[in-house]
Amino acid sequence: MTEILTENKAPDKKQVIYSAIQPSGNITLGNYIGALRNFSLFEDKESLFCVADLHSLTVRQDPAQLRKRSQSLAALYIACGLDPEKNVIYCQSHVPQHAELAWILNCYTYMGELNRMTQFKDKSQKHADNINAGLFTYPVLMAADILLYQTNIVPVGLDQKQHVEICRDIAQRFNGVYGDVFQIPEPYIRKTTAKIMSLSEPTKKMSKSDPDESFVSLFDEPDVIRRKIKRAVTDSEAEIRFDPENKPGVSNLLTILSALKNTTIEEVEKELSGLGYGALKEAAAETIVTEFAPIQSRYKEILADKTYLPNILKENAARAQYMALKTLRKVYKKVGLYQP
Repeated sequence: MTEILTENKAPDKKQVIYSAIQPSGNITLGNYIGALRNFSLFEDKESLFCVADLHSLTVRQDPAQLRKRSQSLAALYIACGLDPEKNVIYCQSHVPQHAELAWILNCYTYMGELNRMTQFKDKSQKHADNINAGLFTYPVLMAADILLYQTNIVPVGLDQKQHVEICRDIAQRFNGVYGDVFQIPEPYIRKTTAKIMSLSEPTKKMSKSDPDESFVSLFDEPDVIRRKIKRAVTDSEAEIRFDPENKPGVSNLLTILSALKNTTIEEVEKELSGLGYGALKEAAAETIVTEFAPIQSRYKEILADKTYLPNILKENAARAQYMALKTLRKVYKKVGLYQP
């Protein structure tokens, strides 16, 4: 049975952390609070942060936009505080060993396992005109991503836990035949991760696929952020109180404030006690603007330098390939592929 690591049970030795995000355009406030803002948790680990551009191909892409978004995400990793000298920040397609290992692992993955994957069912409904084989075997490529680096820990949300489970199953099956080839990874699920909801439908999770007014983007200008928060749905009452069931809009704004200010919701409620929703929205908007300002400034600096990011990605891809080849050569030898 898979052990889920939480903040209350942290790893006790230096281990490999692997995280990947698709370059799908806007990064929402929810993405930032749930993932990007937590990079500092892994500063003492061997950390790889991947721009998962190969995974993006399961949906038809505009080639120029995909290239632009891949650069943008890599720049954002750095702007959010990741040091490319201490962490491996790279594009998935720059390390061909991902695709090579994925093919071998496909031969050790069963159709029934892939048929049970919730994400395949969900995406098949959303993209009924493009139910491709890549969408079906997506979890195998994800398993290759993770296993290629002998990963110990994969930070994920609960919705991605199933992908780590099948990765573990594939690794254990392969190890059962050939010995201890792969490290068996564990999912890392933060116990106190804040769930950020839609501004227009606060009973739903914030998503970049929703209408623009429903989410705050990491790239939104200050005036845009203030306008979106000002229009956020609340309720007809006037009391600032955390009550997700009866006051989801107000509760969402309190959650945002609590997460960004690194304080408890109770403390935020106390600070705003006796004030109206206007004060709550103003506090939320200004906190977001202040949080995003240095990130946006650094992001623009990175993209303005036409040589910095390409050089970083080239150097980091070489580092990733060096690590990946050690695993892949071992796999090739185990399965009997001739290597002169």
